[in-house]
Amino acid sequence: MAHSSNLIADDIEQYLERHANKSMLRFITCGSVDDGKSTLIGRLLYESKLVFEDQLSALESDSRKVGTQGDGLDFALLVDGLAAEREQGITIDVAYRYFSTERRKFVVADTPGHEQYTRNMVTGASTAELAVILVDARKGVLTQTRRHSYLVSLLGIRHVVLAVNKLDLVDYSQEVFERIAGEYAAFAAEIGLEHVVAIPMSAYVGDNLIEPSPNTPWYQGPTLIEHLETIEIEDEVRGAPFRMPVQWVNRPDLDFRGFAGQIVGGVVRPGDRIRVLPSGKESTVDRIVTMDGDLDEAVAGRSVTITLTDEIDISRGDVLVATDALPGVADQFEAQVVWMGEADMLPERPYLCQIGTMTVQARITRPKYKVNVNTLEQTATNTLALNEIGVCNISFDRPVPFDPYRDNRDMGGFILIDRLTNTTVGAGLVRHSLRRSDNIHWQAVDVNEQARATLNGHKPQILWFTGLSGSGKSTIANELERRLYTLGCHTYLLDGDNVRHGLNRDLGFTEAERVENIRRVTEVARLMADAGLIVLASFISPFRAEREAARELIGEDRFCEVFVDTPIDVAEQRDPKGLYKKARRGELANFTGIDSPYEPPTSPHVRIDTTTIAPEDATDRIVEFLRDRGVIS
Repeated sequence: MAHSSNLIADDIEQYLERHANKSMLRFITCGSVDDGKSTLIGRLLYESKLVFEDQLSALESDSRKVGTQGDGLDFALLVDGLAAEREQGITIDVAYRYFSTERRKFVVADTPGHEQYTRNMVTGASTAELAVILVDARKGVLTQTRRHSYLVSLLGIRHVVLAVNKLDLVDYSQEVFERIAGEYAAFAAEIGLEHVVAIPMSAYVGDNLIEPSPNTPWYQGPTLIEHLETIEIEDEVRGAPFRMPVQWVNRPDLDFRGFAGQIVGGVVRPGDRIRVLPSGKESTVDRIVTMDGDLDEAVAGRSVTITLTDEIDISRGDVLVATDALPGVADQFEAQVVWMGEADMLPERPYLCQIGTMTVQARITRPKYKVNVNTLEQTATNTLALNEIGVCNISFDRPVPFDPYRDNRDMGGFILIDRLTNTTVGAGLVRHSLRRSDNIHWQAVDVNEQARATLNGHKPQILWFTGLSGSGKSTIANELERRLYTLGCHTYLLDGDNVRHGLNRDLGFTEAERVENIRRVTEVARLMADAGLIVLASFISPFRAEREAARELIGEDRFCEVFVDTPIDVAEQRDPKGLYKKARRGELANFTGIDSPYEPPTSPHVRIDTTTIAPEDATDRIVEFLRDRGVIS
């Protein structure tokens, strides 16, 4: 092991230099509950001399109190850090551990086996290059084994070690090992796992972990550590086309302008011709700059600053690529999505999406199907729940450079973020762009928004009225349109009930259908604003996410949020359509304010308290706001 190297005593500087230049392998352990994942990692840490004396003392004490190995050390306790994990004897969270040998450094993620923690397992596997899948020799290949293998294949991990563990409990039977290895090999071929190495072992005893075990003389393959030390991973990434997402524009002074980032594919050298995407501009690499000086070449995994021979407008989120092997650029994709949010995914709800170093707005436009990861069965669905995996169409608000995830995990992987809570709610893997994304382009027109504004005598604007049913939105909007008409303004009133008689007559009132209702209205309102109109949109629009998405799509200078703020008891007393009474009697489901939430605006442009102000006075306030903004004179 590295920690017993003679260089530590003889030449510490040479040892440290050698250690710093070792290659790194990231791998995960996964498998069914109680297959020995944590024990395996704990044993590797122990054998690597990475357990300090105080930790060893604590392990001995904990093993006596909560261990499962009688008088022996319970190596799983070195990894299972959560109290709930120790009490239940299971892994819940992802535990990352570091260790090294004479030949290589390792980062290993111990991932949970329970299906309810699928999102944790996906998180741990997202950066791994190899997976160690443990199987209890007494139980063989289980449903959990198949599920984790599918996830490993899904996430692009191409190298798998099938660790047939606890072989000591079946008398080191060669027949048992070969039967399990054969069964797993057949399944692995079905899901596209081509590089599988099966190793018989006992994580607790240490058989075939570090040294070949005398208990398995019939096995002539590598030990686990030998395989981990010698497997070649980096050449696969190095052989890919050059890709470098720009993380930061490095401008320390007037004489230096470079583009910093981590190379996620291929090799780059001074003199190489590169293209900047999505702009498509080209230049030549001048220098490859690091803190240790300029490089003659840089390979995947290296963080560098690249300077170019030409002055090109490049910013964070752009991608530098090889001109002879270009990625795709698109804004609509088919992707596999792992849902991690506590609330179900809602089609057409806007989420933030981080892909590479770029952040865009994304909508899952249509889930195609979800996959039962236990049986690989595909079933139709309209949504995804926590830990479910599905294939969906997804749309971004701008074109982004990409490679399919199977070709480049960094260029084809993305995460979805809730716009309001900033929590990660999904992870996605791009399969391919949609043909419509490649074949549909914006048509340039000669008569623009400014020309229409000049003709109309006012600027376009969208006044978005939001509030509870019965708050007075439609009354105020109708009064305002009459006032604007007398001022010679070109207007149109979009009312919530009216559009449901035509454009949105196919939609109900579930949360997902309300999201789609507001999405359609936003697109129509934007088109009307492009035509130069002042649009009055009167909709309950109960969710902040959709209102914020409308604000971003339409543009801050053309969007005015009017919050008609009426307490629910007042709105219910008015009840002009009798809807509250129906909702209270249980005849009207998903009614806002009763059994469906309303999320009030946090910073509306205009707030109208209808308990203290009449519709005519509310109209005066909004007209004054439009004049102050320069929409009307």
